[in-house]
Amino acid sequence: MRRPILYLLPLLLLAGACGHKAEPVQLLRFEQLLFTQAGSTQPGTAADFDSPLLNYHPDDPEFMMAVRDFVNDEVVRSIYHATDSLYHDLGWLADELGTAMARARRVCPQVDYRRFYTLVTADIGNYTNRTFCHGTDMAISIDHYALGHAASMQRFGVPAYITRLCRREYMVADIMATAVRSHIALPEGELTLLDCAIAEGKTLHFLDHVLPSTPDTIKLRYSRAQLEWMQENAKHVWGWMVENDALFSRDMSQLHNLIDDAPKTNAFGDGSAPRTHAWLGWQIVKQYVKKSGVGMEALLAETDSRKILNQSGWRP
Repeated sequence: MRRPILYLLPLLLLAGACGHKAEPVQLLRFEQLLFTQAGSTQPGTAADFDSPLLNYHPDDPEFMMAVRDFVNDEVVRSIYHATDSLYHDLGWLADELGTAMARARRVCPQVDYRRFYTLVTADIGNYTNRTFCHGTDMAISIDHYALGHAASMQRFGVPAYITRLCRREYMVADIMATAVRSHIALPEGELTLLDCAIAEGKTLHFLDHVLPSTPDTIKLRYSRAQLEWMQENAKHVWGWMVENDALFSRDMSQLHNLIDDAPKTNAFGDGSAPRTHAWLGWQIVKQYVKKSGVGMEALLAETDSRKILNQSGWRP
């Protein structure tokens, strides 16, 4: 019975964590180390994987036994091989991240990641665990991004609205969104829906700067139909939030369907866009920046969401 290791390794990996010229970034393939060398390292190599994100201890027999169980699990190996067939060569990812990070350091020097690790966690059902960071290191569970391409991985029963997002074209935008989110200051205490909307608006505004050629559908994780619905129904969505006192509500148990990935927003019916707060927050932040002239660092540091809303003057 090896299946429990599917849930053990992510815990081992995550313990202790969470005109521009491209600059080289380190893209280190942790999954290839584990699955091709069973975790053994050449002299000097272990230092490359010395990160709180990985919690990698090649000198710890108990840890290495868990690694061997993990990489020898039949299901895990099938996930690794399906992923490696798609992403054996990630030179393109290193190039795109180098360009994006160069832009990021220009607009906000504090957003500075130098080492990127790729992993296979086999934690396919946990979509929120696809990218995570600590210090100047970031990790990418690339098996999540194989899910949308590899037919052999459809047996895991991940909903279609999530599978659609698990593709190569979303990878860089997801990574850069994670990069900036850890630098967005949030107000103390429980967040309101407006706080969540403004935070997502800041994230999307940052992506506008560092990924200027990336389509809005990718940055928002919307289909074309969802983006068009949101643009056409913004006034209705905003009106519903105002009428239902949702903007300043802190009851996330009642508002989660407005902010989570989903096939639709229940309050607005079939064909509606999910995460409507993100699109609205994006419009508010863009208008606020346009009127105030605030720079990226000051924008990320501002915690007063009502101030941003009021000074933006934005209404659909």
